[in-house]
Amino acid sequence: MACVNTASAAFLATIPSPDQGVWHIGPVPLRAYALCIIAGIIVAIWLGERRWVARGGTKGTVIDVAVFAVPFGLVGGRLYHVITDNQLYFGAGKNPLNALKIWDGGLGIWGAIALGAVGALIACRRRGIPLPAMADTLAPGIVIAQAIGRVGNYFNQELYGAHTDLPWGLEIYQRINVTDPNDFLNGVAIGHIPLADSPVHPTFLYELIWNLGVALLIIWADKQFRLGHGRVFALYVAGYTAGRFWIELMRTDAANRVFGLRVNAWVALLLLIAGIVYFVLAAKRGPRELPETLWSKDVPRESDSPDSASPAASATSDSASASDSAASASAADVADVEHAEVGAAPDTVRDSAADKATEDPEK
Repeated sequence: MACVNTASAAFLATIPSPDQGVWHIGPVPLRAYALCIIAGIIVAIWLGERRWVARGGTKGTVIDVAVFAVPFGLVGGRLYHVITDNQLYFGAGKNPLNALKIWDGGLGIWGAIALGAVGALIACRRRGIPLPAMADTLAPGIVIAQAIGRVGNYFNQELYGAHTDLPWGLEIYQRINVTDPNDFLNGVAIGHIPLADSPVHPTFLYELIWNLGVALLIIWADKQFRLGHGRVFALYVAGYTAGRFWIELMRTDAANRVFGLRVNAWVALLLLIAGIVYFVLAAKRGPRELPETLWSKDVPRESDSPDSASPAASATSDSASASDSAASASAADVADVEHAEVGAAPDTVRDSAADKATEDPEK
């Protein structure tokens, strides 16, 4: 009984992994990773739309930008992953077509942001709005979407660190795929057989928490200092990469290295420096963009409509109308007086003649 209690305490002191990350509804696979990516995109668009309208931008603009940015971003993220981990898809015994299976995981955030920015630039130019302002608006939603995406790594049982005895250690289990013994990603944990290093550091969880912290930081900084010209986005890049650098050093999954350091760690370090430099230099561009510069050129403003005049113009118009009415009334009064005087003249003449005749009968 003591042994059972000890085992239960050890289990409760760790985080268990899901038994699987893929479910099937008939022939259709339902993948947790893909669902998390979709959920993250929806949240990013929703939050971005609210922030854009709050800044004075046209409603619906963020959705239009997402139509370009999301596909570009997915392609860019996959390209970065395939290029930096090309040994997984090319070479002896490898199937290059697996590089297209984005649903199996493998997106590089650096490529997603880079190519997604190209799509966003195309959309912004079509709308006639500044890309830096749009980047500032989307930054919090992007990093929150990244946090949601890390939940997909949890279901895929990937991106973890070395063995740990900490209370929040992650239990990882052997997954079995009857159809393809080498495809552990689509397998199921039967019997909860722990892998050799279990429990391990849940580095994806560390990054998830860090990302949410970065989102809160940049939202606060934007409200406090009214940042503009891409400075919110630069702060996001600097904040995210600062955390990603030390988390990369903890990860134990296979990765290409340069001078003994993981490629993603090098990229994080370089982007951290670039984000800080841009944040400082962009401050010289002055206050944030004016609301009128965020309005799409192909959408007329209400103030541009001839039927909607400003309050001041309406007041002036009403005053002018009142003046015209008063002037018309005055003119009418004068005319009535003159008409009355003219109409009374013959009677006055007759009365005068009668009086004279009375005074001088001889005449």
